Amino acid sequence: MALTRLFPRFLRVVLSLLLLVLFPAVTASAQSVLIPSPPQIAASSFILMDPMSGRIIMEENSDERLPPASLTKMMTAYIVERELDEGRISMTDMVPISVNAWKTQGSRTFVKEGTEVSVEDLLRGVIIQSGNDASVALAEFVAGSEGAFVDIMNQQAQLLGMEATSFANATGLPAPDHFSTARDLALLAKAIIQDYPENYPIYAEKHFTYNNIRQPNRNSLLWRDDSVDGLKTGHTEEAGYCLVASAKRNDTRLIAVVMGASSTSARAQEIQKMLNYGFRYYETERLFSKGQELMEARVWGGQSDQLSVGILEDVHVTIPRGSRNSLESIIELDTVIKAPVSVGDELGRVKVTLDDETVVDQPVLALSDVPEGGFFKRIWDAIKLFFIQLF
Repeated sequence: MALTRLFPRFLRVVLSLLLLVLFPAVTASAQSVLIPSPPQIAASSFILMDPMSGRIIMEENSDERLPPASLTKMMTAYIVERELDEGRISMTDMVPISVNAWKTQGSRTFVKEGTEVSVEDLLRGVIIQSGNDASVALAEFVAGSEGAFVDIMNQQAQLLGMEATSFANATGLPAPDHFSTARDLALLAKAIIQDYPENYPIYAEKHFTYNNIRQPNRNSLLWRDDSVDGLKTGHTEEAGYCLVASAKRNDTRLIAVVMGASSTSARAQEIQKMLNYGFRYYETERLFSKGQELMEARVWGGQSDQLSVGILEDVHVTIPRGSRNSLESIIELDTVIKAPVSVGDELGRVKVTLDDETVVDQPVLALSDVPEGGFFKRIWDAIKLFFIQLF
């Protein structure tokens, strides 16, 4: 890719105007914004991410493989939600409770062997009560056995880019080959929020009653911070105290993960520090909208001489508050674009930088088709292009 050498000054003027349209406050006198250092976090591993842009605001040991404890159940719930979305199961389906599910140790929903429980109740048992018995019951219902369900969990982890994760069960009970990372769990939380938003409100429910036993959601931040609306806690002796939380304030959402904290209060306190820091000092902007035209490009040998190029998906950026004026943008477009061109063909890149750091690097794509022109049109354009490049 290279900036076309045919009309370099014209293209740079277009890009300047584009930048002013996208970011009206941009001025030549923009200065860097100073952001204080992130707070110290007392945990083995942590990460703070904006799921819209993918920006990592703070992290430490975020790729260290650690036991995830009941954070595992986020994947269990995600797969159930996927099955619901694809119509293979429904919330009203009745799930038979096996002896294996009933006798599973650890936190429980208190389902009874030999009974039937709805998928909806079991899903709430997994998410709100962290029920190991509910997790195994759903795993058996979806895949026939917990072992087969674990295979699905690991396949799904790879599809979501959770490259350092391995599941050995659907509950999070300790096992040698059962581990994940703060980064991978943040990716999983992002998928839960964005892929199946119709089910996400369950993660914010504070209580769930089953079998006449009322249990609270173990995420204490749901009571302390109105902006927090999920996701999941975890604890074993091996894993320590873990928490994945998400919060939304105004138009910005953040996901925070803490693994290996010292207590239930500590994991909530450390997550709160991370969220407060992120919301106080950062903001998220939508730079480009789905289908937005960035410019028109010259096409050679086509039925049309012009082609709209732009972005096929929304593009967000997370930046320090007050640094909007320092954003700079440029488009790098193929020097020569020849027909045929199809919607979605990559023709260049759009890059946005902040103080010499690239914060957006996205492909510029064709927004429409340009079929090949007729024989004489192709010959005439080839002759014109030859002489233009010659001189």
